[in-house]
Amino acid sequence: PHTPPHQAQQQPPQQPQGRAARRSAERKRSLSPMALAGIVLVGCVVAGLAAGAGLSGGDGSSGDDKEPIAASDSPSPAEDPVETQAKALDKLLAASNDSRSSVIKAVKNIGICTNLPQAAEDLREAAEQRNGLVTELGELSVDRLPDHKALTASLTSAWKASAAADSHYAGWADQVARKKGCPGGKAKATGRTAMGNQASGEATAAKKKAARLWNPIARDHGLPERQYLDL
Repeated sequence: PHTPPHQAQQQPPQQPQGRAARRSAERKRSLSPMALAGIVLVGCVVAGLAAGAGLSGGDGSSGDDKEPIAASDSPSPAEDPVETQAKALDKLLAASNDSRSSVIKAVKNIGICTNLPQAAEDLREAAEQRNGLVTELGELSVDRLPDHKALTASLTSAWKASAAADSHYAGWADQVARKKGCPGGKAKATGRTAMGNQASGEATAAKKKAARLWNPIARDHGLPERQYLDL
């Protein structure tokens, strides 16, 4: 018997759609639980990497670029050359008074005829020390100091005159130690005594001038001021 036309229109073919649905169902069934777990894991890793990139700032910089850079030691500023020279001269001036006490003691002992050989030896050592100061002064650079020529000339004259005075007083001690050189327990004045006194006076005048020239420099650089007796 023939199918009525209206029934054919109500029942269109369904076979193709049925095959596609079956293939999709088969693919889903073919994924094992392990495979599904792997897909989930990969998704988590990708999400974690994306989050890490966001936290890193997203500027494309590598981690090495953000390593702290050690600050290089900046060089210390160079000292003022004037101050350097002033300090060097101050150090020499501090040593210039080392023999003063021994000289005073030696001259006193000569006057009372006591321990004359030792007095003469101490005075000659003092003269050597003063001449050494002159040598050291000549080796110092003081050309940046105010009135440096007058200052070095005054110090040189002072120390040379002091050395001469020490040598004359040492010669006086030798004379006093001879027979009749110390009548009544008092040293007899001689030509060496007079020459020693003259040289000592010259040294004092030069030291006073040197102190006047040095003290303004000392004040400018925070160094000790000195009186002429300190030189």
